[in-house]
Amino acid sequence: MARASVHQRPAGGGFELMAWYFMRVSGLVLIFMALGHVVIMHLINSVETINYAFVASRWALPGWRVYDWVLLALAVLHGANGIRTLIDDYVHRRGWRVVWTSALYVLVFGLLVTGTEVILTFNPVS
Repeated sequence: MARASVHQRPAGGGFELMAWYFMRVSGLVLIFMALGHVVIMHLINSVETINYAFVASRWALPGWRVYDWVLLALAVLHGANGIRTLIDDYVHRRGWRVVWTSALYVLVFGLLVTGTEVILTFNPVS
């Protein structure tokens, strides 16, 4: 079975085409968000000043929590979609593909739930 190059847009439509677009858009957004993170954490603020109090004061503003959650969600989903593509390309037995893809989805779900819980329930007072 001939596979399309990673640079070629999948023919037709459906999930693969949406995943292909997601990788391009999320990759572009992640570049700007990661650069913003580096500028804020390493250029504007010194690494020595970043501690619990810094994070607590930053997360007192809901906008920073949204920024960090979007960065987390896009990074996890972007990475998971890339790993899903690798599994599809290199795991040829259907049973093993189901096992690895299921494990990936469980891991992604766990990371998103845990990260979301930490960001939403963080209370600097306690």
